[in-house]
Amino acid sequence: VILGGAALTRAYVEQDLHEIYDGEVRYARDAFEGLRLMDALVAVKRGVPGAALPGLRQRRHARVAPARPDERSRGHVRSDVATDNPVPVPPFWGDRIVKGVPFTDYAAWLDEDALFKGQWGLKASRAGTGPSYEELVETEGRPRLRMWLDRLQTSGWLEPAVVYGYYPANSKGDDLILCNEDGSERTHFTFPRQRRGRRLCLADFFRSEESGERDVIGLQIVTVGSRVSRFAAELFAADSYRDYLELHGLSVQLTEALTEFWHARMRRELGFGDEDPEDIRDMFALKYRGARFSLGYGACPDLEDRAKITGLLRPERIGVALSEEFQLHPEQSTDALVVHHPEAKYFNAR
Repeated sequence: VILGGAALTRAYVEQDLHEIYDGEVRYARDAFEGLRLMDALVAVKRGVPGAALPGLRQRRHARVAPARPDERSRGHVRSDVATDNPVPVPPFWGDRIVKGVPFTDYAAWLDEDALFKGQWGLKASRAGTGPSYEELVETEGRPRLRMWLDRLQTSGWLEPAVVYGYYPANSKGDDLILCNEDGSERTHFTFPRQRRGRRLCLADFFRSEESGERDVIGLQIVTVGSRVSRFAAELFAADSYRDYLELHGLSVQLTEALTEFWHARMRRELGFGDEDPEDIRDMFALKYRGARFSLGYGACPDLEDRAKITGLLRPERIGVALSEEFQLHPEQSTDALVVHHPEAKYFNAR
């Protein structure tokens, strides 16, 4: 069994999951590592001398002192996140659907490094022989990227769509409560809190109920549609593995580009988009105000909360469905909580 994905770590797969499965379990960072694992497995099966699967990666345990009694009793204590930041006024309450986002608008947000290194596996030889990464980008990466972008722009394989909205919200301890316009509770999220350090919790970035001031949270679900997935599957079935891997990886990164593009639009709608840096590399480095938090990551790890987002945004209207395992389909889809607080940056609560 080969597992990967943003919500998994190598230690979790190769230690925790390996212990409860009778066969072999390995983690693959990307499709290229998965192919190398398959090559090794085939070599083992064929009895190639010296062939072996890579060893299991051992978890590194940090030395953590046990919490003192007074710390354990303070698990609910709010962090030092500021409470006097201005609360923006959204352009509307509730949700809206946008379809047919122009390709050139969001393709400009494509992170080439993430595509070339993470998805396409371009890397220089460790031995120092052969072309450098920069040379590979110029001779292989960008020419192939231009070819795929031209095909995608004219093929109709992409069906970009967004459903997003703004909702009144307040915090109460570790809970974030989303309200109806009359103040009644619509739904709520319970987020984990750090046990050490600043003791951050995602709820801290919103005004508390006791403040008497209503805050706002943004939600978004974006997709580039299922058509590109079907075509990628046809390439795979035809044994066109390079084309399959490149198209699949590019469609994933274009989904991320659409997500970033729409997050920038939401910042403009909330009135602070002019604070964004001009250099796109600074955008990729998250040097803008606020953050978008996706389910399954450190600050909001509970994937079941995804049902609350889809319940509000009803993404079936743009062709996105939620599976029983709380995964969005098609795969080229993302969701996010959009937080406007100036101190909101990614953190791990566990």
